[in-house]
Amino acid sequence: MLTDKSDIIKSESRIPKYLQVVNLVLEDIESGRFKIGDRIPSINEMSFDFLLSRDTVEKAYKELRERGMITSVRGKGFYVTSTNKANRIKVLLLFNKLSSYKKTIYYSILENLGDEATVDIQIHHYNKALFENLLEKSLHEYHYFVLAPHFFDEEGHAETAYDLIKQIPKEKLLIIDRSVKGHENDFPGVFQDFARDIFEALESGLSHLKKYNRLILVFPGGGQYPPEIVDGFKRFCFFNEFENLILDGIDESPLEKGDLYLMLSETDLVNVIKKSRAQGLILGQEIGIISYNDTPLKEILAEGITTISTDFEHMGKVIAKQILGSEDKVPLKNPFHLKLRKSI
Repeated sequence: MLTDKSDIIKSESRIPKYLQVVNLVLEDIESGRFKIGDRIPSINEMSFDFLLSRDTVEKAYKELRERGMITSVRGKGFYVTSTNKANRIKVLLLFNKLSSYKKTIYYSILENLGDEATVDIQIHHYNKALFENLLEKSLHEYHYFVLAPHFFDEEGHAETAYDLIKQIPKEKLLIIDRSVKGHENDFPGVFQDFARDIFEALESGLSHLKKYNRLILVFPGGGQYPPEIVDGFKRFCFFNEFENLILDGIDESPLEKGDLYLMLSETDLVNVIKKSRAQGLILGQEIGIISYNDTPLKEILAEGITTISTDFEHMGKVIAKQILGSEDKVPLKNPFHLKLRKSI
């Protein structure tokens, strides 16, 4: 194990602590530090060195035993029995942020990779400089990099970071969630086409939207959402002659009968539902709601909120298949659907 063990186990990580311990042992086996027959630190030693509970370390060692990597000898300790699984595919996910949707992608990738790979995750927070730093530390450590290429410059304008992305060997890089603007066909992976997706999803529900006088897109500022969503919304409204409005949030003004709200933020969604109840407006009749990105909660909230959403589980499944070679490594558009419920 490493001599300086402070801060190695990350409490804030989405990866459970016991899996972080598993990965540490696997890294030492893969590096050759531990060979077949070598004794690894005891549960007490690991617990003391990494400030972990015994239960956490016991769970990690149980996982390693089940994988066939170690065995326990009564009264003596734990010993390495295999190095085969330590040579699994190593994957680094480079996400722009942590969210419930990214969590869905992450677990879908894990589930579909199974025991064939180990997966780590890092967050670049839309920051190109942070992304560069992460690359410098990890460029030669992984077989595959799965990148969500959402970046903004210091003034909040979208940028591609193409100069950094192209440093990753093409055979190791998979793009997820969005394509690299201007280089859409350069990299394999699976992406959303935000402008086209929202246009086609709204088109599929056109007969339900026609009963509304005005469509209102609530698009929060701050650069957290792709601006292509606005482009697709405007294009739909233009071609279908809808009066429309774009807001950056829900203020104190009363809702107007005959309006339909399309919202990206769940905070705005809750505010519109509360205001509609306070004003006695009937959802799906006097006022409409469509929420961006589906969740199980939206299926039951207010008797069902209509959503437009990509399929995040499918996104993770495709990436896993491309990593394993069971799917061609090409750019693929992810499915995007309108799910009709009572709110329109």
